Amino acid sequence: MSAETAIHQQIDQLVKSNDVIVFMKGTRRFPQCGFSATVVQILDELVDDYETINVLADADMRSGIKSYSDWPTIPQVYIRGEFIGGSDIVRSLFASGELHQKLGVKLEAVAAPTLHVTEAAAAILRDAAANERHKSLRLQVSASFQYGLSFGPEQPGDLVIEVAGLTFLVDRGTAKRTDGMTLDYDEAKNGFHIDNPNEPPTVKQITVHELKAAMDADPNIRLIDTRESDERARGIIPGSVQATSALVEELMALPKDTPLYFTCRSGARSNRMGEDFIAAGFTKVFNVQGGILAWGREYDPSLEPY
Repeated sequence: MSAETAIHQQIDQLVKSNDVIVFMKGTRRFPQCGFSATVVQILDELVDDYETINVLADADMRSGIKSYSDWPTIPQVYIRGEFIGGSDIVRSLFASGELHQKLGVKLEAVAAPTLHVTEAAAAILRDAAANERHKSLRLQVSASFQYGLSFGPEQPGDLVIEVAGLTFLVDRGTAKRTDGMTLDYDEAKNGFHIDNPNEPPTVKQITVHELKAAMDADPNIRLIDTRESDERARGIIPGSVQATSALVEELMALPKDTPLYFTCRSGARSNRMGEDFIAAGFTKVFNVQGGILAWGREYDPSLEPY
């Protein structure tokens, strides 16, 4: 048996044993090319479970899938044994609704969302558009709420939003995740700022300066230190309490909109505990970036780094 025949048999088994499979560069969680990322974003919109094969991890698989399908590029998508194509075809089928049909997913009616753009943001974008061939802005919001904004042509299935003298193009999935979103420009940070009410709650990262401001505004804020007792003996942020099992149980019983602030040595452990509270339904969870090390640098030089 030749090497090509062997890899074709392996691919054939993968295709036949998975309802939906993608041969791609990277993985579902970490695509390693824009075309693969596009396919993942579309499939994530429609189905919860599908298989991905990282061709970058196997040179034989990378060449074998091309000869198996007689298709020269990657990614490649198969649905119930049928070869669908690459990213452009998947995008086109998604826009037309045919991909929904192939996957057995109901095609929902989607209206153009309401998008708010501040004058500060609009001015920056209008200036940028003056130098672009395509004046329309493509706004993309993935299922994991990763944002993309670029100039480009209108594509089949796009919904068009006219606001602040600008034309925005959004796909069906983005439309469902942007209704009521505000796009602003922060001159101090020299970057765009997005306020999207559709985003699920996440742990908000704050600096020690922002923590200090919150403490000055309310000396009774709940600041939880996730370090062990021996670490706390080296020094603490005033007002912090140790995250004992009893305290965590007490906090979990609080109203879910209670603001909670978490800190540790540098911010990693406290962020993990913050994620536990987000998973439990809390909506105002803050993690102090840099933890006690950053606090010592900015506010208490007596604290020795460790």
